[in-house]
Amino acid sequence: MHYDQTWMGYGWIGGLQAGLIAALAGGLLFLLFHWRTRKVWSHGAQMAWSYVLGVILAASGDLADLFYFNYARLQSLQLLRAKLAEVHDPDGLGTRVLCELAGVAVGIGVAWFATEWATRRK
Repeated sequence: MHYDQTWMGYGWIGGLQAGLIAALAGGLLFLLFHWRTRKVWSHGAQMAWSYVLGVILAASGDLADLFYFNYARLQSLQLLRAKLAEVHDPDGLGTRVLCELAGVAVGIGVAWFATEWATRRK
């Protein structure tokens, strides 16, 4: 899902900002799954579903653009210019996707560590 990226930086700065958003999404999804399915699902299932939904929420727009620019047949130079004009920082698209995928994983890991620490502390 595309979200407004006009305020984001370019290159690695924009990638880190997108990764931070993705980490928040992944962590919140893990906490939601952990709260709702604590007794029924294992940690692995909670993490897996959190990762899949986190990637769909945070990175699907950039992943779709990356896939489109690599595999779609662009019939004309005007179509390529029009599609590139719709994308914020097309040069840093791969970096942003990488940071979003890693950000979801890091967010889930931090949330898992926090829940484990909280349960062991009791």
